[in-house]
Amino acid sequence: MADYLLGIDYGTGGAKACLIDLAGNVLGFAFEEYPFIHERPGWSEHDAENYWQAARRLIRAVIAQARVAPHEIKGIACSSALPSMVMVDREGQPIHRAYNLMDRRATAEVEWLKREIGEERIFQVSANRLEDHPTLVNLLWEKNHRPESFQRIWKALTIDGFATLRLTGRATLNYSAAGFYGVAYNVREGRFEPEIMQEIGIDMALMPDLYACTDIVGEVTPWAAEQTGLAAGTPVAAGQVDCNAGWVGAGAIEVGDVQSNLGTVGNFGVIHQDPSFLYSPVGRMMINVAYTIDSKNTYITIPSTTTGGQSIRYLRDQFGQAELQAERMLGIDAYDLLNMQAEKVPPGSGGLIVLPFLMGERTPIWDVYARGVVFGLSLHHTKGHLVRAMMEAVAYALYDSYRLIRESGLKINYPIILNEGGAKSALWRRIITDVFDAPTALVKRRTGAPFGDAILAGVATGYLPGFHVAREWVEYIEPMEPIRENCELYRKYFALYKNLYEHVRDDFRKLADLRAI
Repeated sequence: MADYLLGIDYGTGGAKACLIDLAGNVLGFAFEEYPFIHERPGWSEHDAENYWQAARRLIRAVIAQARVAPHEIKGIACSSALPSMVMVDREGQPIHRAYNLMDRRATAEVEWLKREIGEERIFQVSANRLEDHPTLVNLLWEKNHRPESFQRIWKALTIDGFATLRLTGRATLNYSAAGFYGVAYNVREGRFEPEIMQEIGIDMALMPDLYACTDIVGEVTPWAAEQTGLAAGTPVAAGQVDCNAGWVGAGAIEVGDVQSNLGTVGNFGVIHQDPSFLYSPVGRMMINVAYTIDSKNTYITIPSTTTGGQSIRYLRDQFGQAELQAERMLGIDAYDLLNMQAEKVPPGSGGLIVLPFLMGERTPIWDVYARGVVFGLSLHHTKGHLVRAMMEAVAYALYDSYRLIRESGLKINYPIILNEGGAKSALWRRIITDVFDAPTALVKRRTGAPFGDAILAGVATGYLPGFHVAREWVEYIEPMEPIRENCELYRKYFALYKNLYEHVRDDFRKLADLRAI
């Protein structure tokens, strides 16, 4: 008999599960997408029940792949993309659809908080900006627009918190995810500020119980065991935000380590233990939360572009009918077919520049009204030009934050490690390497966030000696160095990219007003 660990991750576009042994070998892995619901402009939702149904299928799938007995699984941890919100009643049933991180409906609530509470006061507590529409802002929207159902809310959970509730029957929140509640959550102290909660009219009772990421918060209940095929009594850890999970799994464990994901959202994270940086001019532009490793004392600053890999998924879904048909008929990945077309296009995409703000933008511009722009489109441009231009645009959006962090003097360990999602594209990695003018490498085993969750489960239960095993297990491959002429060309394109945004920034707000008519 052997011992195994299970990780479950909920991304913005789908869920994954991973089962490993105590040597870090992946014995089972499964993934499935779930649909977005964009019912109104600025809204982005999921059917919350899909999260649990996905978990049921994925857990059974990885147990079957690994051919292990359920009682041999010694620990479980979950993660999810944030900010997200699942409102549940006292029976643990979802109230309305779940918010995912692309939802931007609560603009009026942001303005109210700025007037009534004050941006600076909120920032000094949360170390994060209001514009990210954290959970407490979305709760205010619910209170203002659906007051009757708001009264039914028992707890406001993250997606992973909802999964943990279904597994254990306990409503919990880990320190890394709590930073995305914002407004009244004190990142340094690891608690909600009662005074601010009272002023904004949100009952503290709606908040889940807080835990360090490595705490065990409960055990799989008999009901959950019947639903999933797990063994009742299996310990469940508090969990972590999904980007932390991916980076832990790929060996980011030291101060200065930098890793990047090109999942639905494009981001990268820099690990540090400098609380003063959270409040620096550059830190103010970024997302700042607790990091999984020593989550009471370690932070990760996360520059983020709202639609990273999602931008290529959008192109696939809306303009890639031929590629999708080829995938169905021939089994060739539609993304690979789009990538092949983009590879034929030179750097700069033949004078085509995209602003990739399909659902607003996060760091460093924080513009909820921003939308996508295609600039320089000509009759000679092909689908391949558009795909490459979108890849370059995501790189520009991430570089916009990277250059500020680099100039701030925060410790950065090179190479930058590219991890999940679109990082499998050698073309996209080349673009990022040249736009950033920095060496990069790829994680060989890209099981991603659920692998990091499995490691967390092992550390939390004591079946793994510490997070250092992640560095021992990881292998970095396909290193890239910047190509000088590409770097110089991209500097010029990036300058034009920035100018374009400045030229149309005010028009985005006017467009939003027109959409509201």
